[in-house]
Amino acid sequence: MIPLSYYITVSTVMFVIGLVGVLIRRNFLIILFSIELMLNAANINLIAFSRHYGEIDGQVISLFIITIAAAEAAIGLAIIIVLFRKKAITNVDELNLMKW
Repeated sequence: MIPLSYYITVSTVMFVIGLVGVLIRRNFLIILFSIELMLNAANINLIAFSRHYGEIDGQVISLFIITIAAAEAAIGLAIIIVLFRKKAITNVDELNLMKW
C-alpha cells in the first residue's frame, strides 16, 4: 500500500513543473502541455484522496476534468494551427491579434 503522502508529493511536483512551464515558457505548445500537466496533477490528488477516504466523488470529478482537458487540448491545438498558418508564429509574446 502506497502512502497518501507519496501521491501528494508527486502531484505537487507535477503541478509546480506545469506552473513553471506556464509562467516561464512563451511557446504555445509548451504552455498547452503545461496546463495539461497541472490538470493531471489535480487528478492525481482527487483520485488519491478519493481512494483514501473510500468515496467515489473524487473519481467522478476526475472524469469531468479529463473530459475538459481533452476538449481544451483539441480547441487549443486548433487555435494554434490557425495562428501558425496565418502569422507563422509560435511565440505568445509576438501575438497581437487582439490589439486595435
